[in-house]
Amino acid sequence: MMQVAPISFDRFNTLRDDEAQARIRAARARLGDRAVLLCHHYQRADVYQHADLTGDSLKLSRLASQTDAEFIVFCGVHFMAEVADIMSQPHQKAILPDLAAGCSMADMASLAKVTRCWRELAEVLGTPDELITPVTYINSAADLKAFCGEHGGIVCTSTNAPTILDWAFAQRPKVLFFPDQHLGRWTGYKKGIALDEMVVWDPDLEYGGLTPEQIRNAKILLWKGHCSVHQMFQESHIRRWRMQHPDGLVISHPESSLEVCINSDYVGSTEYIINTIKAGAPNTRWLVGTELNLVDRLAGEVKSEGKIVQFMAPTVCMCSTMQRIDPQHLAWTLENLADGNVVNHIRVPAHEAQLAKVALDRMLSVS
Repeated sequence: MMQVAPISFDRFNTLRDDEAQARIRAARARLGDRAVLLCHHYQRADVYQHADLTGDSLKLSRLASQTDAEFIVFCGVHFMAEVADIMSQPHQKAILPDLAAGCSMADMASLAKVTRCWRELAEVLGTPDELITPVTYINSAADLKAFCGEHGGIVCTSTNAPTILDWAFAQRPKVLFFPDQHLGRWTGYKKGIALDEMVVWDPDLEYGGLTPEQIRNAKILLWKGHCSVHQMFQESHIRRWRMQHPDGLVISHPESSLEVCINSDYVGSTEYIINTIKAGAPNTRWLVGTELNLVDRLAGEVKSEGKIVQFMAPTVCMCSTMQRIDPQHLAWTLENLADGNVVNHIRVPAHEAQLAKVALDRMLSVS
């Protein structure tokens, strides 16, 4: 195929949505099975409709690596495309339609801050590699997964976090859990760990803002990070809703606060939320604590069964960074690929990818 000059995004920025949709379909037809389009559950509907594969980030990366597609076009956020690159076959290229599609939670933990934390823990405890298992949520940068791979640590998802925590404590008596404090706290709470044995490490303060005694007594050091969507949900939202709908059911993602999780009937990953509601009895009413695009899509899918699915927060909150991947960016990406121009190729450095894969493979073997 003759390669032409890359197409500037400026020509796509002012496209009407219907024009962008038509160009997406045309470019996909030209690419055929050379490209596989992945869409995370939180992706906006006008992009989600084009997906070949849907699901959470890890599932999508694993499925994409099993295809023969040359291009893995990930409609998600940056860390997801990194995981796809790490897990892909040598001939595959992970593509992120908009490089500005990041994750605020992932950005709350950087390699520099985690390395500093590790050094300060060593000053208090001695050699941390003998006392602490680092556990990073999949919602983190590749270099933090590599850090865990290098220091005997592991990756977890919202589904397998309990199993991973058991494994981590079997290795060493303490866990450093980053970047989401809420998933770490809920998982520890379900394991019977006392709240005062789970302390928050603030990376912007010396020694995490903790005393040496607090560090020594802690079983889990929770990184001060959170999801900007799930932090919006509050216990008061559940209380008010239950007063109006006493027979209703509440289901939340474990990135929500401990108070929200405790007051929910069910807590689990996006896949768990979808499967639980779909398997629920007809004519039931659900209050859902997770991202708005997923809730709206799910509400439409189960409406014919008489099920009513409502979003937990009274204000609109969606994954704003994932929203950056719009039809215009997707059309631009696919047309460039069809013309032989590889744009927005996400490449994790080889040494970093190797160590990150160690941590990911530990997770897969354990869970």
